[in-house]
Amino acid sequence: MMAWTTPTQRQFMRCISRHALLYTEMLTTAALLHGNTQRLLAFNTGENPVALQLGGSQPQAMTTCARWGEQAGYDEININIGCPSERVRNGAFGACLMAEPALVADCVAAMRAAVSIPVTVKTRIGIDHRDDYAFLHDFAAHVEQAGADRLIVHARKAWLSGLSPKENREVPPLHHERVYRLAADFPTLPMSINGGIASMDAVRRHLQHVDGVMIGREAYRNPYFMACMDQVVFGATVPAPTRREIVAAMREPIERHRSAGGALKDVTRHMLGLFHAQPGGKSWRRQLSAYAHRPEAGWETVESALAAVLQQTTRARST
Repeated sequence: MMAWTTPTQRQFMRCISRHALLYTEMLTTAALLHGNTQRLLAFNTGENPVALQLGGSQPQAMTTCARWGEQAGYDEININIGCPSERVRNGAFGACLMAEPALVADCVAAMRAAVSIPVTVKTRIGIDHRDDYAFLHDFAAHVEQAGADRLIVHARKAWLSGLSPKENREVPPLHHERVYRLAADFPTLPMSINGGIASMDAVRRHLQHVDGVMIGREAYRNPYFMACMDQVVFGATVPAPTRREIVAAMREPIERHRSAGGALKDVTRHMLGLFHAQPGGKSWRRQLSAYAHRPEAGWETVESALAAVLQQTTRARST
């Protein structure tokens, strides 16, 4: 979710679901150790629960960054063993580390000894031609023995060369049943499933076999999909917010972001799908895309886009 699950995007998602665990973009240990650590780890009040996702392969560096993440207020440290991009591969972390389960286990063990919050691992079901169940089972055994608190499995293998990151999210076939089998074989290791989950019926079905569900692209393309998650998954009794209530809740974060010198588009680019498949949804996207990039654009731009939606909604109800 590089460049997608930014602090402003997570604020928006928190207006939709109060209980879902949110994840940061993957931050590399090199960036944290040699960059502006405070800025990179900063997140907004009210985002919790939120997990810090790290990319790296050196136990000492991973441990240092995990400590910093805990001190910054994150609720979980997640190790990314799923990203197949060339830049990540050249840095010797991400999906290529499935081939080095002992090294991943060393990282997990060192981090678990250093922090009191959960340390989890996100992985694929395999890489390249190493995608048989025995390979996945061996990887899971290593991370369980090292003390991982959860394993999140994207039910596709990753091709380390020949496919782009986008293609790696779509081309390799999904094998959800393989994750079910893994969960059954490791009953004491909490397990979540990821990959191609785009309906509440699918969420319910997966939860009959695993402990959790991770939603990626659908939550971004159609964010209101997450609105009833608190009621369906977490048993919340408070009604799901309406789209209009979600827009209103974003006023304060938007105005704060603008006051700090940020552009409106930094926030609204994450909100474009809020009215997905709804009357006025195209007008919402079109107005925000056309005007939010302007230097002077502020809350009134969002109000104007919402007014266009409400106008078309009223028109649709009257016909």
